[in-house]
Amino acid sequence: MRGAADMSAPNVTRWIGIGLLGLPLYGAMTFFSSLDPQPDPNTHLEAWSRFVTTDSYVLKHLLLSDLGIVFAIFGTFALGVHLASSRAGRMGLWAMVVTVFGSALFLTIGGVTTFAAPEEGQAVLAGVEEFESLPTIFANTLMMATFGVAVLLMLAGNVLLGVAVWRSGTLPKWAGALWVAGSALPLLGQVYIMLPIGADSTPPTVPMGAVLLAIGGAWMAYSVLSRPSAASVGVGAQPRVQ
Repeated sequence: MRGAADMSAPNVTRWIGIGLLGLPLYGAMTFFSSLDPQPDPNTHLEAWSRFVTTDSYVLKHLLLSDLGIVFAIFGTFALGVHLASSRAGRMGLWAMVVTVFGSALFLTIGGVTTFAAPEEGQAVLAGVEEFESLPTIFANTLMMATFGVAVLLMLAGNVLLGVAVWRSGTLPKWAGALWVAGSALPLLGQVYIMLPIGADSTPPTVPMGAVLLAIGGAWMAYSVLSRPSAASVGVGAQPRVQ
């Protein structure tokens, strides 16, 4: 009876490994969503307007960018759970909380721009000249402030996650290093966008970092999924009943 109970017990490690697959999926989806960067609306407003009013823009942002962040949240939860029992457990849990909170904030901004940008583009193409001279309102300021906070939280949280992976003793160290570099490149590009000298378009650091995220995330997921089943090990250790 003991062996049957062990065989039917949930394999937590396997579920964590499956959850970690959200990390390379996030990197891959971010990479493909950044292959066709949008024009800078500050210098090429009409080109930007035509770009954001296409069906491919909405589908790409909804199915790749926004959905990719959802996968990242699932993967971060799985990584935090795995790190909780390692030598960097406390750091891993704090990093998980910070990263998920920042990702959720970022997802709200991403959702708004996915559907608001096409409306703005239509207004410009329709010749609504007053649109360009509209004053900044509180909602715009709040959105930019939320975007900035989200980027900083995601940057800090993902760097801490990478450091926790390096110190964990249960995951490949260099997968953590790749995760830090892969997270820093796109997010630092977002910081550049917010600066007065930055171009409001997808920086080249995004696809570069996305590749590192996909490799680092896949490495961590493979490391967990390739381990022997905890249930199988338990069953194999049971004494035979004569």
